Amino acid sequence: MVAHVTRWDLDKTYLRTEFDSFRDLVRTAFERPDEKRTHAGAATLLREMARAGALVHILSGSPEQMRRRLESKLKPNLENMLRLRFRALRDQLGYKLPKLLDARVHAIPSLPAENEDASVTSRSVGCETLFGDDAEADAFVYSLYADVVSGHVPERVLMEICERGRVYPDVQEAVRRNSRLVEHAEGVERILIHLEGQTPPDSFRVYGVRVVPFYNYLQAAFVVHEDGRLPAEGVLRVGLELVVGHRFDGDALARSYQDVARRGHLRGVGVDAFTRAFGELESKQLPGMSEIARMLDRMPSLAQMAKSAWVGDDQRLPDYLSLVEAHNPRHRRRRN
Repeated sequence: MVAHVTRWDLDKTYLRTEFDSFRDLVRTAFERPDEKRTHAGAATLLREMARAGALVHILSGSPEQMRRRLESKLKPNLENMLRLRFRALRDQLGYKLPKLLDARVHAIPSLPAENEDASVTSRSVGCETLFGDDAEADAFVYSLYADVVSGHVPERVLMEICERGRVYPDVQEAVRRNSRLVEHAEGVERILIHLEGQTPPDSFRVYGVRVVPFYNYLQAAFVVHEDGRLPAEGVLRVGLELVVGHRFDGDALARSYQDVARRGHLRGVGVDAFTRAFGELESKQLPGMSEIARMLDRMPSLAQMAKSAWVGDDQRLPDYLSLVEAHNPRHRRRRN
């Protein structure tokens, strides 16, 4: 069976981890599981996408000594759906690209969804939604991965990118091997980049419309809802978490939609689905519903604005050879 896959970069995308200095690294490594903080709405969005049938895959460059603590943090929410991958590396191209290609080539074993026969133990990978952040090079690596999978990056160019990115020779060979084995398809549907470092969203336009920068996870939920990967109720549950746990009001929720729509990333569809989902949730008397109602009051006019601002779906091929020198913060510091 073909599964939709959602891949998450753990550090700074799902968990609020700090690796910017050795002191940060040590402090984070010795945090208890209950001390590790998830970004507002991240756990709810991941859980709701999994509930909708997506297979979840986590990547992490976290040090090995953090593995048990991170697994303990994740397990209460996700139990056995995750297949964790850890390595103490900061070179995102040399770590994440081969791991992504390897996961695509060999697929990922998974537990059956609730509506599937228990004899189903694995599913082949279909389209993917990738979650990353702006703290390292996720937009670059994820975009390159997407275009390798689609067959738009020739092997010669891919190897030159790896060479300029100072990827170790043995890792280059692994990339070459898996790039030959991967079945070419338009496999990556969306790349969502959490603006952890508050990078200006326009900085990501070089990667085309497939990459969507977002400030909070309700914005990401709106995008994957329009992609057909999250039901309207799941979006509203993310909104409820922001209201109840993080003091968002209805106007702040509406502004979240407005911002991502103004930047051209939403088509402005699905308002009726939100209204129906609200009616179903209302009977459960959940806290925060009045703020969801305030957001929905503004949705029809915001959806019209989204329709006029939508940039379309014509994906460009980034110039990876000119971008690769800037992909790793260490390389930038070395040049400066």
